[in-house]
Amino acid sequence: MAFPDGFPSLTADRRRPHPTAPPQPSCLRALCVTEAVAAAVPELRRFARRAARQWAVPEDASDTLALVSGELVTNAVLHSGSADVTQLIVFDGVAVSVEVADSGRWLVRDANRSTTEDAGAEFGRGLDLVRACTSRFTLHPSAVGTRAVARISIREPGARQ
Repeated sequence: MAFPDGFPSLTADRRRPHPTAPPQPSCLRALCVTEAVAAAVPELRRFARRAARQWAVPEDASDTLALVSGELVTNAVLHSGSADVTQLIVFDGVAVSVEVADSGRWLVRDANRSTTEDAGAEFGRGLDLVRACTSRFTLHPSAVGTRAVARISIREPGARQ
């Protein structure tokens, strides 16, 4: 070991712990981009269900994912004025998340809808429903669009939430 100028060398012959990053959980991701039209709602709901089924997400979480996906895509289609809508599904083994993004601006819709399917239906409670059935929900409006992210915790079979 050398001591130049009376100072110990910075490269002394002692073992140093090797810096290692903690292992990161692997995430499974599925992405779909489609036109922001009414047909996108069932299409992206089915997309979410297929991803959850492929990843063996428990059925109750898969059902919640499909419901939340439908609500978030419906909002993007009805209120954004965006030409397209993007859905990202992420499963990390602990929770499944859905992110729905658009590139539009919030549009005001009339309370009275003119389609036969909507006759007598209640409106305006979709985001409250999303908040009620997810472990975390955030909405990120911006000048370039809106991004909604919902996280659904995976329960162990027989566990209480």
